[in-house]
Amino acid sequence: MASGDPVDAPAAAAAAAAEPMEVEADRFLDLTSCQLHDLSEVEIPPTLEELDLTANRLAAVDPRIGRLPGLRKLSFRQNLLDDAAVAPLSTWADIAGLQELVFRDNKLTTIPDASIFKGLLVFDVSFNEISSLKGLSKVSSTLKELYVSKNEVAKMEELEHFHALQILELGSNRLRVMENLETLANLQELWLGRNRIKTINLCGLKSIKKLSLQSNRLTSMNGLQECIALEELYLSHNGIQKMEGLSTLQNIRVLDVSSNKITVIEDVETLSRLEDLWLNDNQIPSLDGIESALASSREKLTTIYLERNPCAKAPNYSSTLKTIFPNLEQLDSDMLA
Repeated sequence: MASGDPVDAPAAAAAAAAEPMEVEADRFLDLTSCQLHDLSEVEIPPTLEELDLTANRLAAVDPRIGRLPGLRKLSFRQNLLDDAAVAPLSTWADIAGLQELVFRDNKLTTIPDASIFKGLLVFDVSFNEISSLKGLSKVSSTLKELYVSKNEVAKMEELEHFHALQILELGSNRLRVMENLETLANLQELWLGRNRIKTINLCGLKSIKKLSLQSNRLTSMNGLQECIALEELYLSHNGIQKMEGLSTLQNIRVLDVSSNKITVIEDVETLSRLEDLWLNDNQIPSLDGIESALASSREKLTTIYLERNPCAKAPNYSSTLKTIFPNLEQLDSDMLA
């Protein structure tokens, strides 16, 4: 082509489009659900920033991963890694800049040594066979999200240094006591469902916005009064008999106290931001007093569940609730027009 000839526009466009795709491939590698037993036939670009190995059959960690200085996110979710298999990561200085490390759904029995990752933000070891949180003291205080659900943990410990932590997930373990949370001043979400906890103790924390204690052994709601930032509260499937300690929670939008032993709707009169209220599977005898009980949220409430209470058998059950709550969008399992 002569220097004065016009450039082949389609070819130029194709080349321009291919270039960022190649760059992306050098930075992000997604090998999800490839049924890989190892990575011997996989090319691993040295410029990788994110490597996703979810849902494979890996029983060992390829040492080439330890030579990726730009790596920021690494996921081994749903593989076959045991404690010995992940141990080498703690010695690989080239990947010390890792920010997200996921071992969810493997065969770990202890918290892996993550001390080398000084800027770690997300650490996920859920769905393993971990019996103790010992080892967390070595994890960086920069951590913002910690997931240890579906393990066999019996005690909340070695959490004190996580001053930046925003999300803590410890559901489906063997916890009996809420403890050692005092220093988690920035915690916004605490998930403790499916444990053996008998008493609510937020250790003075006031910044939590989402709290789940579903399927525990609670008989009282006391202990929430100072958690004034709370927006979502999940307490279903316990043995709670009385609604209490709620009147100070002026930011609450979602309240789930279904599947308990509640007989009276109370202590929610002033909750003007309440949108979703789950009270199904309790022992509420009638709808008498429900309008005054929910006076402040009458216009705001869009979802209410009261099915499988004695009151749900009243002849004018649906029409009464629709009249009281004019903006209701969902009543029990029925979406309203």
